[in-house]
Amino acid sequence: MDVGGDTRRRLVVIGHGPAGHRLVEALRERDTAGAWQITVIGEETRPAYDRVALTSYLTEDAELAFPAHGPGVRLHTGDPVTGIDRAARTVTTASGAVVGYDALVLATGSSPFVPPVPGRDLPGVFVYRTIDDLDALRAHCAARPDAGGVVVGGGLLGLEAARALQGLGVDTHVVEVAPWLMPRQLDEGGGAMLRRHIESLGLTVHAGTPMAGLEAGPDGGVARVRLSDGSAIESSVVVFSAGIRPRDELARGCGLPVGERGGIVVDATCRTADPAVWAVGECALVDGQVYGLVGPCFTMAEVVADRLLAEATGGPGQAAFGGADTSTKLKLMGVDVASFGDPFADRAEGTLGVTYTDPVGGVYKKLVVSDDARTLLGGVLVGDATTYPTLRAYVGAELPGSPEQTLFGGTEPAGGDLPGATVICSCNNVSAETIRCSIRDEGLTDVAAVKGCTRAGSSCGSCVPLVKKLLDAELVAAGIEVSKAICEHFEHSRAELFDIVRVRRITTFTQLINEHGRGRGCDICKPAVASILASLGNGHILDGEQAALQDTNDHFLANLQKNGTYSVVPRIPGGEITPDKLIVIGEVARDFGLYTKITGGQRIDLFGARVDQLPQIWKRLVDAGFESGHAYGKALRTVKSCVGSTWCRFGVQDSVAMAIRLELRYRGLRAPHKLKSAVSGCARECAEAQSKDFGVIATERGWNLYLAGNGGMRPRHADLFASDLDDETLIRYIDRFLMFYIRTADRLQRTASWLEGLDGGIDYLREVIVEDRLGICAELDAAMERHVAAYSDEWRDTLADPDKLRRFVSFVNAPTVPDPSIAFAPERDQIKPVLLAGPQLEVVSR
Repeated sequence: MDVGGDTRRRLVVIGHGPAGHRLVEALRERDTAGAWQITVIGEETRPAYDRVALTSYLTEDAELAFPAHGPGVRLHTGDPVTGIDRAARTVTTASGAVVGYDALVLATGSSPFVPPVPGRDLPGVFVYRTIDDLDALRAHCAARPDAGGVVVGGGLLGLEAARALQGLGVDTHVVEVAPWLMPRQLDEGGGAMLRRHIESLGLTVHAGTPMAGLEAGPDGGVARVRLSDGSAIESSVVVFSAGIRPRDELARGCGLPVGERGGIVVDATCRTADPAVWAVGECALVDGQVYGLVGPCFTMAEVVADRLLAEATGGPGQAAFGGADTSTKLKLMGVDVASFGDPFADRAEGTLGVTYTDPVGGVYKKLVVSDDARTLLGGVLVGDATTYPTLRAYVGAELPGSPEQTLFGGTEPAGGDLPGATVICSCNNVSAETIRCSIRDEGLTDVAAVKGCTRAGSSCGSCVPLVKKLLDAELVAAGIEVSKAICEHFEHSRAELFDIVRVRRITTFTQLINEHGRGRGCDICKPAVASILASLGNGHILDGEQAALQDTNDHFLANLQKNGTYSVVPRIPGGEITPDKLIVIGEVARDFGLYTKITGGQRIDLFGARVDQLPQIWKRLVDAGFESGHAYGKALRTVKSCVGSTWCRFGVQDSVAMAIRLELRYRGLRAPHKLKSAVSGCARECAEAQSKDFGVIATERGWNLYLAGNGGMRPRHADLFASDLDDETLIRYIDRFLMFYIRTADRLQRTASWLEGLDGGIDYLREVIVEDRLGICAELDAAMERHVAAYSDEWRDTLADPDKLRRFVSFVNAPTVPDPSIAFAPERDQIKPVLLAGPQLEVVSR
């Protein structure tokens, strides 16, 4: 291997994974004078790629390659280093090439740990580490379409492997030796909630049960997995993802110190016992710890780049690795999971643990705080991680409010309120002050520019919302208009995207992002665009590409519950129902063994339906005259009513008739968030109309209309919009209100917060809707008429479409087999899922 006659200092980097790639890029950015000649020697045949996104390669054929280094870097792949001569300062490769160095960086990464169990070498056993591993796994599964599979390891990578295996059509089991999933990141409560989510998606979890060994079948390949409790899992493919071991064999071979359990010993500058040799990434043992997260590995690479540049130029070189923030946020099979700080700090004396559990919503949250409840020490979020960026930023700092308020985002600060030393991006160790200074000094005006300048948000992306807040705060302070881009894939706000889709008659997400965005989209923009397309009457939400944009509830036209079953809510307009229809609901509940409950919106909810039972239940209900109540969608839910003047001696108007009229008019109307309404027949307000998105209260002369109220965690009374309206004027105003809200609101914004954000508030809204200040009332009226004319029941349409019905199975590869993990117990003459009771908020003092 010829490195030429270059007289510059010679740097050799062994390993071209993420850490090695980051080191080279960081050094190239800093080494403007070209003091270092860089040679990178990689073991794999391909250049560096994003290992964090391996599953997307398997499930989506995603392109994972990192950007090429460009000129000035010699990259040699597929020729691993076999030995290091520290005295001669040379490395030798498998091909026999000898390369000299002045500085050597070991970035050899790690290898998968495979427990020493019988059968580990059988055909059909894989690890989950490289693209080659995934290619082999895919080929094996393709040759065995009915294969059962086991993933050994319930950590982050193990669950990713399980997701990938399931995506290949394999009935997948996860075996984890610890009592719960992701034991290094989550506490027991968080692990239990994650397990419920995972099992609801069709995987089977065996936690607290070590594996005893693998057994071969008649063809010599693996056929079953034996567990320590004596049970067995039939499986023709096994994936080991039970942890990693540092690749330190080169260091051992040349006499460098390594840890008792592996890892190349380095100091705070990532330098080994040999001053000319450094180590970064998963192979390095820093202060007795090996880091398996990308953030700390990147930080090590930055430290070494700084030190190497100082060594070549005689500069100060003060960078050091002072530990790492191991906080992490990810989405596992559609489930938000996050941990920050020390999630296990509540095991120590003098701490408080504040936990919230909502099994129905699939949410678990925990904060660990000091005993005075002022300093945040750590926490766990499962099912809802919207507050993660702020919570992580406050680890070790004083909370902006009470733990309960902070847990639910009630005191989320503006970007300008965060202390300068707060680490915003733990992947790249970027503080709030660094971001602020970069924005000011470099004149940055968008998140993409901040990413490029500081690297904040360029790795896992979980800190991007907080980066956006910092950017907005700085721009506002400088008198610059703040971008309202919905995400990094679109430069437009949701309202602007709505108008683009409407005016240009765009019907697919692909067309929209190709013409007006960039990239492939994300969990922010995809559901928002799905809502826009549905609001504009783009057909059934499960038609074609639209189906892939929906969340779990919309995907199955039913509400997912904590044990993997679904609830079915037929529409009962105004709460009025005939005895015959009541009997049908009772018969359906009895025949399918469902739990029944009358909801707060005057409907009947049927709980406990398996996904494969949903079409059968809908058929019975549709035949009896029912339709979808859209309890699963960001759409109109109910229009609640009292009995009104028909029965009540205080009633002054027929509230039931009006509630039915409104509900049938607005049923199926998709919006940025759910919509609730109510009609009260007199001022006694029995239907609680003033807590609804739009509420109607009868008067002697007509109807009073109230807008933008909501209940929930942050209740808000609706504002009186207009008084003594006749029926037609009332409906016309509601039409315009809803269409204006749908057109202009942000994603997932309730009408209450939308109105609070309108410049001019209720008075401005009155000018738009009543006085037609913007000249759009005719458009709003026409849009609502199109919705009313185009309405079609989603349940009935699904029953009539064989392609749509194919998705309603518990197991893709066994359509007629019910999910065996679903279990119930009797309670009060009905069923209940065999899981935790809740929700509950608990404070525990240590």
